[in-house]
Amino acid sequence: MAEGFNSISGHTLRDGDNEKAAENYLLANMAYENAHDSTGMAVTLDNLGIVRRRQGRLDEALELHGRAIRVLEVKGPKANLAYSLRSMGAVYQVKGDHARALDYGERALILARQAGDVLVLKDVAELLYESYKTSGQKGKALDMYELFVQMRDSVKNEEAQREVMRHEFNYQFEKKEALVAAEQARKDAVAAERIKRKEQQRNAFIGGFGLMVLLAGVFLFQRNRISKERKRSDGLLLNILPAEVAEELKDTGSAVAKHFEQATILFSDFKGFTAISEKLTAAQLVEELNACFQAFDHIITARGIEKIKTIGDAYMCAKSDHDAQGLPCFEMRVGIHTGPVVAGIVGVKKFQYDIWGDTVNTASRMESSGEVGQVNISEATYALVKDEPGLTFTPRGKVQAKGKGEMEMYFVDALVI
Repeated sequence: MAEGFNSISGHTLRDGDNEKAAENYLLANMAYENAHDSTGMAVTLDNLGIVRRRQGRLDEALELHGRAIRVLEVKGPKANLAYSLRSMGAVYQVKGDHARALDYGERALILARQAGDVLVLKDVAELLYESYKTSGQKGKALDMYELFVQMRDSVKNEEAQREVMRHEFNYQFEKKEALVAAEQARKDAVAAERIKRKEQQRNAFIGGFGLMVLLAGVFLFQRNRISKERKRSDGLLLNILPAEVAEELKDTGSAVAKHFEQATILFSDFKGFTAISEKLTAAQLVEELNACFQAFDHIITARGIEKIKTIGDAYMCAKSDHDAQGLPCFEMRVGIHTGPVVAGIVGVKKFQYDIWGDTVNTASRMESSGEVGQVNISEATYALVKDEPGLTFTPRGKVQAKGKGEMEMYFVDALVI
């Protein structure tokens, strides 16, 4: 569960929502504390410190990185400790205290080299390069830049090697499957020949007919078994990818990113998720989120909508059931915008289908600029649905949206489902 919140935080942080990322990191830290996982706690504290640094809350960032360092110094992997020291140095670099930035960076460099972690070495070298350059130590700055380039190239080489290994694994797997199928065919043929000989001893005609029935049965059994396994694997793939992308991935081993001139993007969010989650046990929180996500999944599946991802507390729930039980309930905002997007697969391990573009950011702003219990849509979406029967709208005029300026927005007053 903690890993899930950490993953959600990472996606939210990349989307630019620092506060949402911080909330999820706090939830992950609580889960790690309950599990007595000190390393997981330290990593989460370090990630939260990075969020605070990006928000300009430098003193909080120093306190969080310090706590992570103290945990990892007692018991923790060297690579994790090196990265926490590097994060502390990065905060001091922002504060203009280059002496402390260099001190933490040099300590991190020693541990990163001992751990042999190229990713951490790359980030530490980058920090030291900037600090040495700022403090006028050009020779050392050049050394760190060369180390940074070397580690960056090593990371790229490792990723290329993993891709080669993936292809080799697929080849060996298919080769093994072919050998198994050939051996099974051989055994089937031997069995059929034995039956044939026995039947020929009694009656040539009956024996020949029996052999044909047997071979047909074997063929159908094998075909049905293969068909069931193929449907099962296809079903699992379609749980994480659109059908068209899944077919392309199966046919070619990769999927080309595509541009869609017009797509409608929906974002939803629960108001006060963190406050409500504090009133529920961990089991109740997971059960509640699962119920909401399942309900939303049924709705979008029935209407041919593609779910890209769930981020933290997105989706909806039935309010009346919780009021009757005296339980806290989630209140939801929904935002919708229409425009061009780019879609494709990112990552190698646990790859993910995702979309990018200003349309995605604007849809997110429609949600955050809306109100609880309302569906807030942009002018572009309004132009597409304004004449749809069963829909009425309330113009909101120009509303200030974070990072987008003033935008025309509309509340959807009636929706026929």
